Amino acid sequence: MNVRRETLTYLNAVSRNPKTMGSVAPSSPSLARQLATVVPSTGAPTVVELGAGTGAVTQAILDRLPAGASYVALDVDPTMVDYLRNRFPSVHVEQADAAMLDDVLAERGITSVDAVVSGLPWAVFGARQQEAILTKVMSSLAPDGVFTTFAYLHALPLAPARSFRRALRTAFDEVLITRVVWGNLPPAFTYVCRRPRRTAAPVDA
Repeated sequence: MNVRRETLTYLNAVSRNPKTMGSVAPSSPSLARQLATVVPSTGAPTVVELGAGTGAVTQAILDRLPAGASYVALDVDPTMVDYLRNRFPSVHVEQADAAMLDDVLAERGITSVDAVVSGLPWAVFGARQQEAILTKVMSSLAPDGVFTTFAYLHALPLAPARSFRRALRTAFDEVLITRVVWGNLPPAFTYVCRRPRRTAAPVDA
């Protein structure tokens, strides 16, 4: 991996779309590995990554995936998508908004996903946007599937972060909070969510 190229690619994306990027740096290897722990390492799982960015988490997922797995990654930024396709030719990289997840999966004939790993900047989304994306995640997951994403420690008191926690608890029967990864910039933790509910109450705007 070319760390300098990855960082420059990420910073260029931040300069183009500052409102859609949640951090000034890619996820650290430690945070990436923590996110990837939900990915099955046996069998032939189907895995989706939302907001793949420059591939920090993508590499951690690939390190766990067994042969025969299916891996689809989504990102809205065309430059990021080109970079990911060149760096990870074995991954099906799609330029698409996370809210289009069902369309992307349908085009590939995928009816059920074992794990959804998200690098999306949830704190910059409004409650309705959060709910819309989570609804697509819920509908895509197998009954025993798992969803994971991260949040920054400093953002916990903010209204979007509180709204997102409420949305997760509405969308999933089990929501676990992991240890803080202090080596990430900024420090972050992950949510691990299981047993998706097929119907969810609306989230307040």
